[in-house]
Order: sequence, then structure tokens, then C-alpha cells
Amino acid sequence: MEVFTSVQSLRQFLRQQVLQQKSIGLIPTMGALHEGHISLVEASRTDNDVTVCSIFVNPTQFNNPEDLLKYPRTLDADCTMLENAGCSAVFAPSVEEMYPEQTVLKINFGALESVMEGASRPGHFNGVGVIVSKLFNMVQPDRAYFGQKDLQQVSVVKRLVSDLSFDLDLVICPTVRETDGLAMSSRNRRLSDSERSIAPHIYRILSNSKEDLLAGKRVDEVLARAKNEFASINAFTLDYYEVIDIKTLLPINQIGKAGTNAICVAAFLGPVRLIDNVVF
Repeated sequence: MEVFTSVQSLRQFLRQQVLQQKSIGLIPTMGALHEGHISLVEASRTDNDVTVCSIFVNPTQFNNPEDLLKYPRTLDADCTMLENAGCSAVFAPSVEEMYPEQTVLKINFGALESVMEGASRPGHFNGVGVIVSKLFNMVQPDRAYFGQKDLQQVSVVKRLVSDLSFDLDLVICPTVRETDGLAMSSRNRRLSDSERSIAPHIYRILSNSKEDLLAGKRVDEVLARAKNEFASINAFTLDYYEVIDIKTLLPINQIGKAGTNAICVAAFLGPVRLIDNVVF
């Protein structure tokens, strides 16, 4: 497995792969990898001749400086995991390599960035849009892989690919969970033991809400019950809990046909902010 820290060396490597008519898969990450990321590597290896994983903690998508500072950075361990998973190349640039000058470009995703994560983290999706565009241009992959856990990010990247005519396929992979249901996340390692034991309640409440909605209960009733459950568990501070249309990301009052609905949640558990969703 090759490890690159400069755009020039990465492009040199990739040019050789293209000359050999090899297909390229890209997995953009911020590191602190877990089995969810590895599932993306496995999907890419199935589809492509070459798999590139980027590891870059992107400062422009953090609106909380403390969150940026505390975000786990485990490059050596990440590279070991990726090599064992059969990844072809890692791109692990510095901030200076990715942003030689301060970026002034602003990408506005309209309604997609005004709800849920966008409302709670102003400027976040502009940062996501810029860094993903840069990575797509640097790597020029045939396919790019993202996890469903970041449902709103997936919608934003779909819009980015469509509006800017990137010549690639997006592959969205299912959320990978711990045995107790907690969605795998790099932020999970920041949880204390007691917080970690409480965290699976997020998926339990999501699952119960989904069952209630499919059983015909009203959306407002289901939301009220879920919010009361979070309130009864003192460790949680709920940011949002919404039943949405997955295309528009806007709240809905009644569910639509199968596959068009989602329940999305963001909650603080101590100082750690966790997100999750179920699509149904």
C-alpha cells in the first residue's frame, strides 16, 4: 500500500493506474477509522482495480474549534487497518497541502443545508462541498463511497455531483453498527464507559419510532414519545429528532411510500455529539 502526502505524488501514481486502464474507487474520510470505513474499502475493492482512501481532518467543516481540536487523529493505526483491508493507496495531506491559500469559495446547497445538521452547524456543508470537490478533482475516481449514517451529507454530495457534473458514480453503503445497535463512528471513542453504555438507546428509540410509524401512529405522537424518552435519560441533550422525506430532507407530517422516509437524530452524550438515522 502506498501512502501519499502531496497532491503531485498522488496524481503521478494515479496517472500510471489510468494508463493501465485501471478503475479507481475513492473513500473520503477524516481518519480514526472503524469497521464502517473498512466496509467501504471492501465495497470499493469489489468494484474497482485501485482503492484510494483519503485521511484528512478538514478544518473548514468544523464550526466548533474545540470539536476540531479533539477530533481523534490515529494515522498510523488507520494505515495498518487499511493495508490489512487491501487498500491500494492512502492520501494523508497536511492542511497546508490542501489549502495553500485561504479558500474564499462558498457553496450554497439551499434547503439541503438549512435543516438538521446545517441548522446546527452553520457553514458545515460549505466545508464538506469544497473538500469533496477538491478530492474528486485530485483523484478523479470512477466511483466514490459514502456511508448512509451521514444521510444529509450523502444528499449534499449527490447534489454536488449533479450540479457540477462530476464524472463518477456515488455508492452509498449501509450503516455499520456495533452488536448493541450503536452506529459506528469515529466520535464513539471519545465516550466514557458510562456514556458508551447509554449510547445504544439512540438506535433503540429510532427503531421503536420506525415500528410505531409503520404501525400507523401519527408522526407528531411518535416524535413526542421519542423526545420524552431522550429527556428521561439525563445524559442526553437532544439537538434534533425529525421524520423527513429523504429527497428534500424536510420534515413530513405523514409517511410516504417505502424507502422515501427517514428518522434522523443528533444528540449530545456528555460533550460528544452523535448522529444516526433509519430509512424506511
